[in-house]
Amino acid sequence: MCSTLVKRPPVAATPMAFVQAMLRAYVAQNKSPMKALEFAQITPSQSKKSNTHITALQMERISSFAMHELNDEALGCLSRPLPWGTYGMLVRASLTSPTLGVALKRWCRHHSLVADDIELSVVEHDGKAHIQLTEYKDLGVQREFGVLSILRNLYGVACWLIDSRITLEQVQFAFEAPAHAAVYPLMFQSSVAFEVHSKNAEGHAVSSMVMNASYLKLPLRRDEAALQHMLKTALTLTVLQYRKDRLLLAQVKQALAMQPQQTHSAEDLAPLLNLSPRSLHRQLKEEGVSLQALKDEVRRERAIELLQRTRKPVKQVAESAGFQNEKSFIRAFKQWTGYTPAAFRDARQSSGKAPM
Repeated sequence: MCSTLVKRPPVAATPMAFVQAMLRAYVAQNKSPMKALEFAQITPSQSKKSNTHITALQMERISSFAMHELNDEALGCLSRPLPWGTYGMLVRASLTSPTLGVALKRWCRHHSLVADDIELSVVEHDGKAHIQLTEYKDLGVQREFGVLSILRNLYGVACWLIDSRITLEQVQFAFEAPAHAAVYPLMFQSSVAFEVHSKNAEGHAVSSMVMNASYLKLPLRRDEAALQHMLKTALTLTVLQYRKDRLLLAQVKQALAMQPQQTHSAEDLAPLLNLSPRSLHRQLKEEGVSLQALKDEVRRERAIELLQRTRKPVKQVAESAGFQNEKSFIRAFKQWTGYTPAAFRDARQSSGKAPM
């Protein structure tokens, strides 16, 4: 089949195939990889076994060592090396951007100045942002590792820039699924498709990551000091995930606020976010919050605002805040504030401020 969809496996493991790709970079430079293997505690015999795996820490150690020793952050995947510090330079050039969208476009533009084998681009369409990698030259035996590494690094940088986990909606690679395809969903926290016929109008292979375009509007949350710290351990971007997805939380709260009577349950809310109820609960749990907690927060803020700023009857306030009846609203409001809605409003009027 020309298209393969891979779901995320239950446990993480880094395939030895990635180490073997780095060893090919050593061969290309006619250098010995023995020190790198020793630093990562990988024996030469182990490195030859394609069906084995190493830990994320071992991958981080051998990658860092190899990049320094070979002076190539592309690890032999591009026709010319990317000297150590290249990716730090790309981050620094993007750091002053007002939004993630501007930062990613700067990254892509500047990447073209240091590597002409590929082109990175950001394309917005129908509310989606497509981060695309187009191959203009034959990447040879390093193709899979190169395309994977470049996209995964860009994904990690994007998360780092906004200090938030970005939920990818789709990831697609323009080559056949490798034997170790099961690791891909873990690296992107998303289902991954392999489509060998994914090409642009000129016939060049195009791999991509797709996310909600609203991420591009988020402001950057990093500065030069954070960059200096990150560059000391930059490779953690390839193995660590950010827990909190600020966009998802904002979308949930916005939906609850704008459609209070249509979002009483996960079954009502999830379709508005293009998620299943199960996925919604799971993602919120990963971020350390519950749907009920978000509902309480939004309802409480809405109710207090209406009680302070309007003379609407309590029954109407309850309905506007998303409650199905007045009694449940009064009970919840008293748990939140220690007051009934009527007492809260009276105290506000008599004192000139809310009794909080």
